[in-house]
Amino acid sequence: MAGDDGNNNGGGGGQEEVQIQIAGSSSKGATSSTGEAQSSPVKHWQWWLMVTLNMFFLIAGQTASTLLGRFYYNQGGNSKWMSTFVQTAGFPVLFIARLLFRSKSPSTQTATSSPEASTSKIILIYIVLGLIIAADDLMYSYGLLYLPVSTYSLICASQLAFNAVFSYVLNAQKFTPMIFNSVTLLTFSAALLGVDEDAQGTSGISQGNHVLGFVLTLGASATYSLILSLMQVTFEKVIKRETFSVVLNMQICTAFVATLASLVGLFASGEWKTLEGEMHVFSSGKMSYVMTLLWTAISWQIASVGVVGLIFVVSSLFSNVISTLALPIIPVFAVIFFHDKMDGIKIIAMLMAIWGFISYGYQLYVDDKKSRKTSVSVEENS
Repeated sequence: MAGDDGNNNGGGGGQEEVQIQIAGSSSKGATSSTGEAQSSPVKHWQWWLMVTLNMFFLIAGQTASTLLGRFYYNQGGNSKWMSTFVQTAGFPVLFIARLLFRSKSPSTQTATSSPEASTSKIILIYIVLGLIIAADDLMYSYGLLYLPVSTYSLICASQLAFNAVFSYVLNAQKFTPMIFNSVTLLTFSAALLGVDEDAQGTSGISQGNHVLGFVLTLGASATYSLILSLMQVTFEKVIKRETFSVVLNMQICTAFVATLASLVGLFASGEWKTLEGEMHVFSSGKMSYVMTLLWTAISWQIASVGVVGLIFVVSSLFSNVISTLALPIIPVFAVIFFHDKMDGIKIIAMLMAIWGFISYGYQLYVDDKKSRKTSVSVEENS
């Protein structure tokens, strides 16, 4: 999630202070001034614990949901709208995170914030974003149906390249040489998979459907990156706050809209009539059919908790980078569980995706180091 790079670079120190305070608000409920006086090692330990936990949620949830989505199709499932529906239908799980990590001192963040936008304006934004998310999920569903999961996940890694472009246009993110290198590598990685003739026609999928799956997956990756940048613009220009509760509220509300849109699509397309038949012909049985859909929905929301947590604790940019990190990992599991073919082109594409990720990650490290030095020098001068 790229849009927060400017915030992370320019005001990383202050942002981290507020975040740690809210995440650990049960400890002392300190104000920002006393927060600076608190033990830095303790705060740093808490910060790394939150980062590690949310990284695990994101990587595990994203990997499991993708593999379960492929399993659904392999076992006889064929409803694209059902596959779309489960990507957001588990959003009530986020209410648990809302209760567990609710700030006990919200006034800390709101005291310095600008006047809030009107409720009607925010609701309209949530509806628009939710509809875009539903369309994005549908494209992902088609992509996963028509592509081997290893090819699909590597194409999805291109979202980081799109993320850099949209962040540059919408969020004023700097386009450094390392980010340019990352964009180039990820673009070539996706292009290699697009011309990989060995992957076309896999598992009885026609070349036309393979091309359609490639185009839709690439489009879904671009749309996902656009959504993240639009969310960041919403936080900065409209809501003008970015507490854990505000970020989580956006995730819940947009997922609710996307789920309703998916339900409308499921009934309007007539695919709901085929669901009972799918359950009966599902190779591993009816119970397996239900549990596959259930755990797919839960896995997506576990990933969502990780996404939201990393946005709050670090930045939306870092969240998207970690999300991309999971994508080169998935092909390894695809080979193990689905016996996907890992030819030379896929291996090269995977290595290029990993290299692109490292380039992006190194730029984050450099920016974070600069931010910390600036923060320290400001504290010493004050």
